[in-house]
Amino acid sequence: MNVRRSAAVLAAVAVIGAATQAAATPSPSASQAFPSALYGDKDPKFDGVWRQSLALLAQDTVGVKPAAKSVEWLVRQQCADGSFASYRPDPTTACDARTMLDTNATSAAVQALAALGGHDAVTGKAVGWLKSVQNKDGGWGYAPGGASDTNSTAVVVGALTAVGEKPERVEKGGESPYDALLKLTLGCDGDGAGAFAFQPDKKGELAANADATAAGVLAALGKGMVVKPGAAAKGAKGGTCEKPGTPEQAAANGAGYLTKTLAKGDSHLTSALPGSDPQPDYGNTADAVVALAARGDTAQAERSLRWLEKNGATWAAQNGPAAYAQLILAAHATGTNPRDFGGADLVKRLNATGPAPQAAQAAQGAEAADKKSDSDSGIFGVWWYVGVCLVAGIGIGFLFSSGRRKQQQP
Repeated sequence: MNVRRSAAVLAAVAVIGAATQAAATPSPSASQAFPSALYGDKDPKFDGVWRQSLALLAQDTVGVKPAAKSVEWLVRQQCADGSFASYRPDPTTACDARTMLDTNATSAAVQALAALGGHDAVTGKAVGWLKSVQNKDGGWGYAPGGASDTNSTAVVVGALTAVGEKPERVEKGGESPYDALLKLTLGCDGDGAGAFAFQPDKKGELAANADATAAGVLAALGKGMVVKPGAAAKGAKGGTCEKPGTPEQAAANGAGYLTKTLAKGDSHLTSALPGSDPQPDYGNTADAVVALAARGDTAQAERSLRWLEKNGATWAAQNGPAAYAQLILAAHATGTNPRDFGGADLVKRLNATGPAPQAAQAAQGAEAADKKSDSDSGIFGVWWYVGVCLVAGIGIGFLFSSGRRKQQQP
């Protein structure tokens, strides 16, 4: 996920998607204010729905009830056919051929709204659209019609699971998502043994990809972004790579690859842009923690979580709500308290990137009411005192005037 890919990678995917769709929806002008219901203050063109969905999902996971207007904003991003774009500046304008539809954003929205509950009609239409754009190999690409990739297929599997669908029963031409994922796994030879590839290259070759592997492990286990702590998946045992003939074995192989890769990198993953040195990859490390926890490979998951506790908060502060959400979901998967994550309260920091949650709004309302009550009481007290003084003054005046009248009487 890695904050659902950087703007640079998303832009590259958008170029690929342009082969099957028209140009993307124009981004808001620099002077245009972003919606107050949206989490984060950076341009949402490529990740508005994604980061909103992750923020709401993370809040729900830790028992925080999001602001109603933030949920409503996400719901209103849906197109009439059930799909979601990466971001729609004006949801009152109908989606058309220029709207950049996005399987990842749609699937993330489904997972968030399904977790929140009460949005069956929205999630039902979204899943119906996802099924309609499933590729013949059983998988999904980032944009409808694009070649299947592990990450997109994985997030769709999470959406299907979130609404109670059985991914293995969602087929196109007899091929299920698991069939697509198995075709994207590497064998047990070489440095990338057991890993998932993102996509085949132009020659049809597969290259190990840690981000895709973390996503692939979760999907092969039939899980979404939220993994309950201690809920180890049943299936093939890890440790040795075997031919990935089943989703469970592919997940075991992938977990083995992640464990070895994390161990080589001081318990974190790295990534590098062309021409630059490898740098710590916080987002992919968080995803790897969730994937390993889902498999029950807790030893390495906890070691990597400890590394994130020491180093992740600063990264999240620079990258916003989706980054905070990834850390919260990683903490949740390992039973770690996200409100004391290496000394940082991730939940408080996430909440601060958007509208105050409902409980906070209620508390603020109560506090305002108390202040008003105190203010009213103060005003009443002042006027009560003034009134007493006036009455007293009137009484004294009456007594003096009455005395004078008595003195004047013959």
